Amino acid sequence: MITRLHIVLLLLLVPAVAAVPTPASHFGHKIGVDNELLDWDRVVTYFQALEKSSDRIRFKELGKTAEGRPQIAVTISSPANIKNLDHYLDIQRRLADPRRTPPADAARLVNEGKVIVMITCSIHATEVASTHTAVEFAYRLLTEDNNPKFKTILDNAILLLEPSQNPDGVDIVTRWYRKTRGTSWDGTAPPELYHKYVGHDDNRDWYIFTQPETRNTASIENIWHPQIVYDVHQMGPNTARIFVPPWMDPVDPNIDPILASICNMIGTGMAVDLAAAGKTGIAMNAMYDFWSPARQYQAYHGGARILTESASAKLATPITITPEQISDNALGYNPRQRSWNYLVPWMAGEWHLRDIIDYQSIAWESLLYQAAVRRSDMLRYFYEINKHGVERASPYAFVVPAAQHDPGAARKMLETLAFGDIEIDRSSDTFTAGGKQYAAGSYVIRMQQPFSGWAKTLLERQNYPDLRLYPGGPPKRPYDVTAQTLPLQMGVDVGTIDQKFEASLKPATQFSFELNHPMPAGALAASDVYSWKEVTKIWKAGRPVYRDTASGDFFKAAANGRKTIPPPRIGLYKSFVPSMDEGWTRWLLEDFGFGFTSLVNGEIQGGGLKQRFDVIVIPDQARQTIVQGHRAGSMPPEYCGGLGDKGATALKEFVEQGGTLILFNHASDYATQDLGVNARNVLRAVETRDFYSPGSLLSVTLDTKSALAYGMPGEITLWSEQSPTWEAPESQVVARYPAKGVLASGWLLGEKYLTGKAALLDVPMGGGRIIMFGMRPQYRGQSYQNFKLFFNALVYHG
Repeated sequence: MITRLHIVLLLLLVPAVAAVPTPASHFGHKIGVDNELLDWDRVVTYFQALEKSSDRIRFKELGKTAEGRPQIAVTISSPANIKNLDHYLDIQRRLADPRRTPPADAARLVNEGKVIVMITCSIHATEVASTHTAVEFAYRLLTEDNNPKFKTILDNAILLLEPSQNPDGVDIVTRWYRKTRGTSWDGTAPPELYHKYVGHDDNRDWYIFTQPETRNTASIENIWHPQIVYDVHQMGPNTARIFVPPWMDPVDPNIDPILASICNMIGTGMAVDLAAAGKTGIAMNAMYDFWSPARQYQAYHGGARILTESASAKLATPITITPEQISDNALGYNPRQRSWNYLVPWMAGEWHLRDIIDYQSIAWESLLYQAAVRRSDMLRYFYEINKHGVERASPYAFVVPAAQHDPGAARKMLETLAFGDIEIDRSSDTFTAGGKQYAAGSYVIRMQQPFSGWAKTLLERQNYPDLRLYPGGPPKRPYDVTAQTLPLQMGVDVGTIDQKFEASLKPATQFSFELNHPMPAGALAASDVYSWKEVTKIWKAGRPVYRDTASGDFFKAAANGRKTIPPPRIGLYKSFVPSMDEGWTRWLLEDFGFGFTSLVNGEIQGGGLKQRFDVIVIPDQARQTIVQGHRAGSMPPEYCGGLGDKGATALKEFVEQGGTLILFNHASDYATQDLGVNARNVLRAVETRDFYSPGSLLSVTLDTKSALAYGMPGEITLWSEQSPTWEAPESQVVARYPAKGVLASGWLLGEKYLTGKAALLDVPMGGGRIIMFGMRPQYRGQSYQNFKLFFNALVYHG
């Protein structure tokens, strides 16, 4: 007989799931309703509340963001697995390094371990849905006890869920959305970068690790080495409803074929499950390639990188797409036509935030269930992939000599590799490798290690395939860029050694280099990029800095042949059309200790610039955007317009009165078309079928007599993204393309258009000068060698 006391006792024994707070109770509305976005602090407190109410989840703060917000991840699995996380982590570590785990032990661990899946969300903050999906999906995993697929997932998988890789951006976008919701600007992107420094480039930082958010995420990947990392994104609204792998060509040859095949398998399975759920508009093998490590760190660390891209609404505002608005031309497929990789086109209709979440939720469940069902296979594949790295035979090693032209850049390069779990040794004696003698203190990166593919893809030159839309036709556009060779970008001497050699080596975790040329006592070498950090520290201490007018080296004391260089008063143009290049420039200036002032349109148009600034920098941006900005009516009035005629007049006056104006890459067109610089961009009318440099490293020669070239070798590489190239008076040319052998790494069509032409101009005008870079000298915080060209330009006014 059941008494009231029994009922009370039974209620007390109800599982913790009853106390798990619903998203609606926490946020005040259901997830995915129209016109509602989430605040980051509420997302954080929700996941903290989930941890308090369930034994299936653990909460962790990974670190702080660029603006100081908490960046978080949660671990979700069965209660038994959660209690034994350390045990499963140990299994992961042992499978990640086949050198310490013989095959017999690996077979046992494969049967015992759990598959580790990481899902990362909303790195691009205007791609708002996945943070919402994370909230709802986590709740479902903790509460849907009668879902057999979820039970399989929880028992066999450990999920590492990062609700946003860009928490600052979550709040930037939410704040802007609420300000403009219901206005003519409803659903627009904010007039600022949605990451403090790098905006959309925050997922192009996966091998240089400049930003705290990237380092925070990579740190947890370095601990767990997940078998799968699923990166959840959105795209434009006028093509497919969702993209899933397989990827388009090309696939980086340094990515293991097993791993690439896993991507194909899982992506195809997601497509099946989406179709079975009645979803249409599913694209595969389209738009996105598998080439650049800048956005797929895990693919070189034993983990399959899965990407989905869902069609967007106007943030949380629904849209209606008509048949006429559907594009008929997307890379790899036609969104209006049925094809093998786009079986049921989505042709028109309403599209809501809720729709995006529904598509994503199906894809998430599909991926996790596939991984869970094939748990032992995924662990076995993981072991084999890492075993392939250990067995790598060619090249045998890379050697970084102890003496370098730029010791600071060489140190930074090795620190980058070490952060990515690459083992680096240092020689205690001289040795011979590849027919060359190396001094004691040289560093050796042997390829016989699990993640050797990552070191190899960063250290070698890329040979991007010549892909065309059709035979003889225009080039097939890469999704991002085609090269990343760090020794070329950083100016580091690295030897590639094919044959095994003997050397006395010890593991190194701290790195230091000598200069490869003599220096006077007390000098800071102009060739060492990190000398500039010391220079800015001296300025901040209120002490003078002197520069040798012949070598460019820095000194703390005056002497014959030395010139005082005062700290430059820098103005940095900041358009209301956000420029990632402006953000990278701002990050670089702050990182190296330069003071500067951001200048918006009105501050330049007001004139009187020379009284406040010695140098003004206009980062890479299209000339039309600089001049016109946002068109009237497309944004609130205070954010519309560009520099216009008033801005051009003010900048001319600034230069003529003795100021230095620096323009990066495509912004240089502003100098020739609006400021009267006499230089012709020879590429302006050339079609891409004839000339194409889509993110390539190109060789140039420098005029080392120029003050812009202090500390630089006579030959360097620069970053080219269809960058301007000029015919100009000889006296103005500082960097020039050679007669042949222009391509250093990546892909280049039409070398003939570059040979002998200028890539860096120093143009006198009145009492000042205009410096035009046919490159981005601070490219994504990577091109350490060319930072010095920029820094030299900043103090050129003296």
